[in-house]
Amino acid sequence: MTLSVTQGSATAKRFLAILLPIALLSAPISLFAQPSGDSVDSDLPLEEIQTFAEVFERIKRAYVEEVDDRTLLRNAMRGMLNELDPHSAYLDKEEYQSLRESTEGEFGGIGIEVGLENGQLMIITPIDDTPASRAGLMSRDIIVSIEGTPTKGMSLQEAVTLMRGDPDTTLDISVLRAGEESPLEFTLTREIIRSESVKHELLETGYGYLRISQFQSRTPQQARQALESMAREQPLDGLVLDLRNNPGGVIQAAVGVADLFLDEGLIVYTEGRIPDNELSFSASANTPAADVPLVVLINSGSASAAEIVAGALQDQRRGVIMGTESFGKGSVQQIMPLGNGEGLKLTTALYYTPEGRSIQAQGIAPDVDVVRGRLEVAEGRRETREADLEGHLRAQQAPRDREEVSQRLRDDYQLSEALNLLKALNVVDRRRG
Repeated sequence: MTLSVTQGSATAKRFLAILLPIALLSAPISLFAQPSGDSVDSDLPLEEIQTFAEVFERIKRAYVEEVDDRTLLRNAMRGMLNELDPHSAYLDKEEYQSLRESTEGEFGGIGIEVGLENGQLMIITPIDDTPASRAGLMSRDIIVSIEGTPTKGMSLQEAVTLMRGDPDTTLDISVLRAGEESPLEFTLTREIIRSESVKHELLETGYGYLRISQFQSRTPQQARQALESMAREQPLDGLVLDLRNNPGGVIQAAVGVADLFLDEGLIVYTEGRIPDNELSFSASANTPAADVPLVVLINSGSASAAEIVAGALQDQRRGVIMGTESFGKGSVQQIMPLGNGEGLKLTTALYYTPEGRSIQAQGIAPDVDVVRGRLEVAEGRRETREADLEGHLRAQQAPRDREEVSQRLRDDYQLSEALNLLKALNVVDRRRG
């Protein structure tokens, strides 16, 4: 059978040349180029198209169960995108809606960000104050099964669909963790995940703590309000910006947060194949915390937009980056709606730090390596001090007892070390002054 394409634009002819053989699989196929000036693009891989049509036909005729054309074509589209990189995907209506719910910050689930590494479904980070974080799931845990279904070969979207569901329903997952010989079993109860992206508090007099768990559209505004709130309470001598286990989010939000600490210079730029994907973002002079000494905490769960902030502050010598190496996701995805209510999530660019470093598959290396741990406050016996002697003279202000260390500092060795570094930086600055 001969297929002839003689009408319509060159683009239409190209698609017809691909689709018509698929629609007419029941007969032998031969494709013939049209005369010059009206031909299919010369770089069109006609042999591969014919092979695709042959595979399609053989599945239709010989597969153990009957498969409809729509399912085969959708699977082909999924395969096209899944093989590009771990973050590109074809989204059906349900998946597209699910992604929109995630962006808006409210959905039913257990509260984890997942990715693929070497074909394995891996937890990038558990979101703060969710069933996942409360149960003890950790960054870089490998999910080996969901509700008894092995995850090997499962796409990201399939995994997300399985893990999401109605509040108050349970979910069983098994994970492999570094250092453990056998999988760990977790049963979690789904709930509505309303992720508040910004939290803050004063760790000690003059030393603030700003936690950003992910980057949503309102995150810069919320972070600015948090800084202003702490500054009204007392002038800040130092600030810890906590980006650990932050999976990223909206790039504009990351730029807005970095701009809170930078009053000039480049923050991030992107490079892609087409000019529309080449963007550049710089700091503005409207900066509420340009001079506050800053320590930024990162770890292997800090990804994407979190790495943009850490990379910008590191390159601008604005703060000290502390913790462990970040995740290394330096690609930009665009969500492209399709006419039928479905969509594509497509990687369109890579982003770079102000000094031109690509974070993709490399991550941000901290200036000071501090591994995860716990600050232990000594109990029971301790060395005798002047304050222990009977009849000792009292100071105007009683010394702060080590037992009064805040619970957050006691449970978080990295945070405690960040606070110690801020104090040391202030001592050095005073001596220089």
